[in-house]
Amino acid sequence: MEQKITVKELPDSEKPYEKFLKHGAGALSDAELLAVIIKSGVNGVRSVEVAQNFLSTGNRNLLNLYDISYEEMTKIRGIGKVKAIQLKCIAELSKRITATKYYNKICLDRPDTVAGYYMEKLRHEQKEYLLLCMFDSKCRLLEDKIISIGGMDASVVSPREIFQAALMCQAVHMILVHNHPSGVPQPSGADDLVTERVFQCGRMMGISLSDHIIIGDKAYYSYREKKRIVV
Repeated sequence: MEQKITVKELPDSEKPYEKFLKHGAGALSDAELLAVIIKSGVNGVRSVEVAQNFLSTGNRNLLNLYDISYEEMTKIRGIGKVKAIQLKCIAELSKRITATKYYNKICLDRPDTVAGYYMEKLRHEQKEYLLLCMFDSKCRLLEDKIISIGGMDASVVSPREIFQAALMCQAVHMILVHNHPSGVPQPSGADDLVTERVFQCGRMMGISLSDHIIIGDKAYYSYREKKRIVV
């Protein structure tokens, strides 16, 4: 059986900082990358070991950055309040980097780019978020706004609020985007009802609803792609 070598026994050339300088960030393991952020250990436990402890819980991978709450992180040995804040901020940065990558590519005739832009932002959320995305005549995203949190009940989603926001933004087209915490993007009856109400109001207001996209876990559903909205 192969003998295991502890982190403390590793030569300097294999420690995260030295390894980065020699081989680049791509050569670092997940634990080593986190160790660079964590910086220091506690009570003789090195930062890489703290990172390994972090990765051994929950999902047992980097998705812990999203799914483990700040409070839960502070209960992991070696991760206090400051380190937990740093790790949650890294998770938020990763979402924003992904969103920035897609920002200039969003257009109304490409539901996949809209879904790609919001995927990392929404797929890890534990509650349903409904966003109104507003575009100009050249299909450029002007602004997005959270309309509701916690469900897609037609009694909660107000067309009045949606069109007030669209008018103030001088939007020409709109797209509704919301997530399913279950990870399955199949629309519900409530989703269908909200979509129909907003679509019909848009026809009367002259601000068309171009799509309604449901975000799941690395999957999405587009009413436009399914030809349930025809612009």
